[in-house]
Amino acid sequence: MKFDSDDLAICVTCGTQFDVAVSEAPATCRICDDPRQYVPLHGQTWTTLAEAQGNQTNTFEQSSDNSNIWFITTSPKSANFNPLNTAPTWSKDKQLGIGERAILLTTPAGNVLWDLIAYLDQDTVDFVKGKGGLKAIVISHPHFYTTHLEWARIFSCPVYVSAADEEWLNRKDGYGLRRLVSSATEEIVPGVTMIRTGGHFDGSCVLHWDGQLFIADSFMTVPSAYYHASRLPGTTSYSFMWSYPNMIPLPPAKIHGIWQALKPFDFTATYGGFTGQNNRRPDLKKQVLESMKIFVRTAGHADAEVLREEV
Repeated sequence: MKFDSDDLAICVTCGTQFDVAVSEAPATCRICDDPRQYVPLHGQTWTTLAEAQGNQTNTFEQSSDNSNIWFITTSPKSANFNPLNTAPTWSKDKQLGIGERAILLTTPAGNVLWDLIAYLDQDTVDFVKGKGGLKAIVISHPHFYTTHLEWARIFSCPVYVSAADEEWLNRKDGYGLRRLVSSATEEIVPGVTMIRTGGHFDGSCVLHWDGQLFIADSFMTVPSAYYHASRLPGTTSYSFMWSYPNMIPLPPAKIHGIWQALKPFDFTATYGGFTGQNNRRPDLKKQVLESMKIFVRTAGHADAEVLREEV
Protein backbone atom coordinates (compact mmCIF):
# COMPACT_ATOMS: atom_id res chain seq x y z
CA MET A 1 0.00 0.00 0.00
CA LYS A 2 1.27 3.48 -0.89
CA PHE A 3 1.08 6.33 1.64
CA ASP A 4 1.68 10.07 1.36
CA SER A 5 4.09 9.65 4.28
CA ASP A 6 5.78 6.43 3.09
CA ASP A 7 9.31 7.67 3.74
CA LEU A 8 8.77 9.79 6.87
CA ALA A 9 10.69 8.77 9.98
CA ILE A 10 8.80 6.79 12.64
CA CYS A 11 10.31 6.09 16.06
CA VAL A 12 10.37 2.32 16.51
CA THR A 13 9.91 2.55 20.28
CA CYS A 14 6.90 4.89 20.52
CA GLY A 15 5.56 4.91 16.95
CA THR A 16 5.63 8.70 16.55
CA GLN A 17 5.93 9.90 12.95
CA PHE A 18 8.00 13.01 12.21
CA ASP A 19 7.92 15.48 9.32
CA VAL A 20 11.34 14.44 7.99
CA ALA A 21 12.50 11.64 5.73
CA VAL A 22 14.02 8.69 7.56
CA SER A 23 17.33 9.50 5.86
CA GLU A 24 17.29 12.83 7.73
CA ALA A 25 15.83 11.57 11.02
CA PRO A 26 16.83 13.47 14.16
CA ALA A 27 19.38 12.00 16.54
CA THR A 28 16.69 11.36 19.13
CA CYS A 29 12.90 11.17 19.45
CA ARG A 30 11.50 14.05 21.51
CA ILE A 31 8.64 11.86 22.75
CA CYS A 32 10.99 9.16 24.05
CA ASP A 33 13.44 11.74 25.43
CA ASP A 34 10.69 13.09 27.67
CA PRO A 35 11.01 11.69 31.23
CA ARG A 36 7.59 10.05 30.89
CA GLN A 37 8.96 7.74 28.21
CA TYR A 38 12.32 6.05 27.70
CA VAL A 39 14.99 5.29 25.12
CA PRO A 40 15.67 1.53 25.04
CA LEU A 41 19.01 -0.04 25.80
CA HIS A 42 19.98 -0.31 22.13
CA GLY A 43 19.38 3.41 21.54
CA GLN A 44 17.25 5.36 19.09
CA THR A 45 16.01 3.53 15.99
CA TRP A 46 13.80 4.63 13.12
CA THR A 47 11.64 3.01 10.48
CA THR A 48 8.95 4.06 7.98
CA LEU A 49 5.47 2.94 7.02
CA ALA A 50 6.90 1.57 3.79
CA GLU A 51 9.52 -0.52 5.58
CA ALA A 52 7.03 -1.75 8.18
CA GLN A 53 4.79 -3.26 5.49
CA GLY A 54 7.16 -6.21 5.35
CA ASN A 55 7.22 -7.16 9.02
CA GLN A 56 4.08 -5.92 10.79
CA THR A 57 0.39 -6.78 10.68
CA ASN A 58 -2.73 -5.65 12.51
CA THR A 59 -5.31 -7.88 14.15
CA PHE A 60 -8.97 -7.11 14.82
CA GLU A 61 -10.81 -8.44 17.85
CA GLN A 62 -14.46 -7.87 18.66
CA SER A 63 -15.19 -7.14 22.32
CA SER A 64 -16.86 -10.01 24.15
CA ASP A 65 -18.79 -7.44 26.19
CA ASN A 66 -20.11 -5.27 23.37
CA SER A 67 -20.36 -6.22 19.70
CA ASN A 68 -20.07 -2.53 18.73
CA ILE A 69 -16.48 -2.35 20.01
CA TRP A 70 -13.44 -3.62 18.10
CA PHE A 71 -9.82 -3.67 19.26
CA ILE A 72 -7.04 -3.15 16.70
CA THR A 73 -3.50 -4.13 17.66
CA THR A 74 -0.18 -4.54 15.88
CA SER A 75 1.85 -7.76 15.82
CA PRO A 76 4.10 -9.72 15.77
CA LYS A 77 5.60 -9.54 19.20
CA SER A 78 8.92 -11.29 19.57
CA ALA A 79 9.07 -14.28 21.86
CA ASN A 80 11.84 -12.36 23.63
CA PHE A 81 9.90 -9.09 23.81
CA ASN A 82 9.37 -7.42 27.15
CA PRO A 83 7.37 -4.22 27.79
CA LEU A 84 10.44 -2.08 28.52
CA ASN A 85 12.26 -3.21 25.36
CA THR A 86 15.60 -3.78 27.12
CA ALA A 87 17.02 -6.10 24.47
CA PRO A 88 20.54 -5.07 23.37
CA THR A 89 19.44 -4.72 19.74
CA TRP A 90 16.18 -3.95 17.99
CA SER A 91 14.40 -6.88 16.35
CA LYS A 92 11.78 -6.39 13.67
CA ASP A 93 9.82 -9.12 15.45
CA LYS A 94 8.82 -6.45 17.96
CA GLN A 95 5.59 -4.63 17.19
CA LEU A 96 5.97 -1.06 15.97
CA GLY A 97 5.34 1.35 18.84
CA ILE A 98 4.38 1.05 22.48
CA GLY A 99 1.94 -1.83 22.08
CA GLU A 100 -1.29 0.08 22.60
CA ARG A 101 -4.59 -0.71 20.92
CA ALA A 102 -6.87 1.45 18.82
CA ILE A 103 -10.55 0.97 19.66
CA LEU A 104 -13.22 1.21 16.98
CA LEU A 105 -16.67 2.27 18.23
CA THR A 106 -19.50 1.57 15.81
CA THR A 107 -22.09 3.98 17.17
CA PRO A 108 -25.54 4.87 15.77
CA ALA A 109 -24.14 8.31 14.89
CA GLY A 110 -21.17 6.92 12.99
CA ASN A 111 -17.88 5.19 13.69
CA VAL A 112 -15.29 6.75 15.99
CA LEU A 113 -11.73 5.47 16.33
CA TRP A 114 -10.34 6.01 19.82
CA ASP A 115 -6.56 6.24 19.96
CA LEU A 116 -4.15 5.03 17.32
CA ILE A 117 -1.47 2.54 16.49
CA ALA A 118 1.37 3.57 14.19
CA TYR A 119 1.07 0.72 11.71
CA LEU A 120 -1.43 0.98 8.87
CA ASP A 121 -1.90 -1.32 5.87
CA GLN A 122 -4.46 -2.23 3.23
CA ASP A 123 -6.06 -4.94 5.38
CA THR A 124 -6.68 -2.37 8.12
CA VAL A 125 -8.12 0.14 5.68
CA ASP A 126 -10.39 -2.53 4.22
CA PHE A 127 -11.53 -3.67 7.67
CA VAL A 128 -12.43 -0.18 8.88
CA LYS A 129 -14.12 0.77 5.60
CA GLY A 130 -16.01 -2.51 5.74
CA LYS A 131 -17.45 -1.38 9.06
CA GLY A 132 -18.58 1.89 7.53
CA GLY A 133 -15.46 4.05 7.62
CA LEU A 134 -14.83 6.75 10.19
CA LYS A 135 -16.64 9.89 11.27
CA ALA A 136 -13.76 10.88 13.54
CA ILE A 137 -10.53 9.87 15.23
CA VAL A 138 -9.91 10.95 18.84
CA ILE A 139 -6.49 10.63 20.49
CA SER A 140 -6.01 10.56 24.24
CA HIS A 141 -2.47 11.94 24.55
CA PRO A 142 0.85 12.43 22.69
CA HIS A 143 2.16 8.88 23.19
CA PHE A 144 -0.55 7.72 20.78
CA TYR A 145 -0.30 10.47 18.14
CA THR A 146 1.71 8.04 15.97
CA THR A 147 0.74 8.33 12.26
CA HIS A 148 -2.54 10.17 12.87
CA LEU A 149 -2.42 12.45 9.83
CA GLU A 150 -2.04 9.46 7.51
CA TRP A 151 -5.02 7.75 9.14
CA ALA A 152 -7.12 10.92 8.90
CA ARG A 153 -6.18 11.42 5.26
CA ILE A 154 -7.01 7.86 4.25
CA PHE A 155 -10.38 7.88 6.03
CA SER A 156 -11.18 11.52 5.14
CA CYS A 157 -12.15 12.36 8.70
CA PRO A 158 -11.12 14.86 11.37
CA VAL A 159 -8.71 13.82 14.11
CA TYR A 160 -9.28 15.38 17.54
CA VAL A 161 -6.42 16.11 19.94
CA SER A 162 -6.18 18.31 23.01
CA ALA A 163 -4.97 21.86 22.42
CA ALA A 164 -3.16 21.65 25.76
CA ASP A 165 -0.76 19.13 24.19
CA GLU A 166 -0.21 20.98 20.91
CA GLU A 167 3.51 21.39 21.66
CA TRP A 168 3.96 17.62 21.32
CA LEU A 169 2.73 17.44 17.73
CA ASN A 170 5.51 16.49 15.31
CA ARG A 171 3.87 16.95 11.91
CA LYS A 172 2.28 19.96 10.25
CA ASP A 173 -1.29 19.35 9.14
CA GLY A 174 -1.27 19.89 5.39
CA TYR A 175 -4.72 18.30 5.00
CA GLY A 176 -6.71 20.53 7.36
CA LEU A 177 -8.02 17.50 9.26
CA ARG A 178 -6.61 18.06 12.74
CA ARG A 179 -8.93 19.57 15.35
CA LEU A 180 -7.42 21.13 18.48
CA VAL A 181 -9.89 20.88 21.35
CA SER A 182 -9.63 23.60 24.00
CA SER A 183 -12.84 22.89 25.93
CA ALA A 184 -13.08 20.59 28.95
CA THR A 185 -15.52 18.39 27.02
CA GLU A 186 -16.27 18.02 23.33
CA GLU A 187 -19.08 16.03 21.70
CA ILE A 188 -17.47 14.21 18.78
CA VAL A 189 -20.69 12.70 17.41
CA PRO A 190 -24.02 12.53 19.27
CA GLY A 191 -23.51 10.47 22.42
CA VAL A 192 -19.70 10.32 22.22
CA THR A 193 -17.85 12.83 24.42
CA MET A 194 -14.16 13.64 24.71
CA ILE A 195 -13.30 14.60 28.32
CA ARG A 196 -10.06 16.32 29.29
CA THR A 197 -8.76 14.87 32.55
CA GLY A 198 -5.19 16.14 32.52
CA GLY A 199 -2.68 14.36 34.71
CA HIS A 200 -0.45 12.08 32.65
CA PHE A 201 -0.24 14.98 30.16
CA ASP A 202 -1.86 18.38 30.64
CA GLY A 203 -4.27 17.55 27.83
CA SER A 204 -4.81 13.85 28.58
CA CYS A 205 -8.35 12.78 27.69
CA VAL A 206 -10.81 9.94 28.06
CA LEU A 207 -13.82 9.15 25.88
CA HIS A 208 -17.36 8.52 27.18
CA TRP A 209 -19.99 6.59 25.24
CA ASP A 210 -23.13 4.79 26.38
CA GLY A 211 -22.05 4.23 29.99
CA GLN A 212 -18.54 3.18 28.96
CA LEU A 213 -15.31 5.05 29.57
CA PHE A 214 -12.31 4.61 27.29
CA ILE A 215 -9.40 5.65 29.48
CA ALA A 216 -6.15 4.96 27.54
CA ASP A 217 -3.62 5.55 30.33
CA SER A 218 -5.12 8.74 31.69
CA PHE A 219 -5.45 6.27 34.53
CA MET A 220 -4.40 2.63 34.35
CA THR A 221 -6.27 -0.57 35.12
CA VAL A 222 -4.18 -2.76 37.46
CA PRO A 223 -4.26 -6.56 37.96
CA SER A 224 -6.25 -6.41 41.20
CA ALA A 225 -9.13 -4.76 39.32
CA TYR A 226 -10.56 -7.91 37.79
CA TYR A 227 -11.41 -10.31 40.62
CA HIS A 228 -13.95 -8.82 42.99
CA ALA A 229 -14.87 -11.56 45.46
CA SER A 230 -14.00 -10.79 49.10
CA ARG A 231 -11.97 -7.68 48.30
CA LEU A 232 -9.82 -6.71 51.25
CA PRO A 233 -9.66 -3.05 52.31
CA GLY A 234 -6.98 -1.19 50.39
CA THR A 235 -7.36 -3.25 47.20
CA THR A 236 -7.10 -0.89 44.26
CA SER A 237 -8.48 -1.15 40.73
CA TYR A 238 -6.56 1.69 39.06
CA SER A 239 -3.24 3.51 39.20
CA PHE A 240 -2.55 7.18 38.49
CA MET A 241 0.90 7.95 37.14
CA TRP A 242 2.77 10.77 35.46
CA SER A 243 5.04 8.10 33.94
CA TYR A 244 3.93 4.49 33.77
CA PRO A 245 7.13 2.86 32.43
CA ASN A 246 9.27 4.87 34.87
CA MET A 247 6.76 4.56 37.75
CA ILE A 248 6.52 8.26 38.65
CA PRO A 249 3.19 8.93 40.39
CA LEU A 250 0.85 11.84 39.87
CA PRO A 251 0.52 14.33 42.73
CA PRO A 252 -2.79 14.41 44.64
CA ALA A 253 -4.00 17.64 43.01
CA LYS A 254 -3.71 16.09 39.53
CA ILE A 255 -5.55 12.97 40.66
CA HIS A 256 -8.29 15.15 42.11
CA GLY A 257 -8.48 16.94 38.76
CA ILE A 258 -9.14 13.62 37.02
CA TRP A 259 -12.02 12.92 39.41
CA GLN A 260 -13.50 16.38 38.92
CA ALA A 261 -13.49 15.79 35.15
CA LEU A 262 -15.13 12.35 35.49
CA LYS A 263 -17.64 13.14 38.22
CA PRO A 264 -20.46 14.40 35.94
CA PHE A 265 -20.40 11.18 33.89
CA ASP A 266 -21.81 7.78 34.83
CA PHE A 267 -20.13 4.59 33.66
CA THR A 268 -20.05 0.89 34.46
CA ALA A 269 -17.17 -0.14 32.18
CA THR A 270 -13.65 1.05 31.44
CA TYR A 271 -11.45 0.09 28.51
CA GLY A 272 -7.76 0.83 28.91
CA GLY A 273 -5.10 1.44 26.32
CA PHE A 274 -3.74 -2.10 26.21
CA THR A 275 -5.02 -5.59 25.52
CA GLY A 276 -7.01 -7.10 28.37
CA GLN A 277 -7.66 -3.84 30.20
CA ASN A 278 -11.44 -4.24 30.14
CA ASN A 279 -13.26 -3.80 33.43
CA ARG A 280 -17.01 -3.91 33.94
CA ARG A 281 -19.04 -3.80 37.16
CA PRO A 282 -22.09 -1.88 38.42
CA ASP A 283 -20.12 0.14 41.00
CA LEU A 284 -17.13 0.89 38.79
CA LYS A 285 -17.30 4.66 39.19
CA LYS A 286 -17.13 4.16 42.94
CA GLN A 287 -14.09 1.91 42.43
CA VAL A 288 -12.30 4.65 40.49
CA LEU A 289 -12.74 7.10 43.36
CA GLU A 290 -11.83 4.43 45.92
CA SER A 291 -8.64 3.71 43.96
CA MET A 292 -7.75 7.40 43.97
CA LYS A 293 -8.17 7.54 47.74
CA ILE A 294 -6.09 4.40 48.27
CA PHE A 295 -3.37 5.80 46.00
CA VAL A 296 -3.00 9.18 47.73
CA ARG A 297 -3.53 7.88 51.26
CA THR A 298 -0.91 5.15 50.87
CA ALA A 299 1.54 7.75 49.56
CA GLY A 300 1.13 9.68 52.82
CA HIS A 301 -1.18 12.49 51.67
CA ALA A 302 -3.69 12.39 54.52
CA ASP A 303 -5.15 15.83 53.71
CA ALA A 304 -5.62 15.43 49.94
CA GLU A 305 -8.76 17.07 48.57
CA VAL A 306 -9.83 13.93 46.74
CA LEU A 307 -10.25 12.14 50.09
CA ARG A 308 -13.28 14.36 50.75
CA GLU A 309 -15.00 13.47 47.49
CA GLU A 310 -18.06 11.23 47.19
CA VAL A 311 -19.66 9.56 44.19
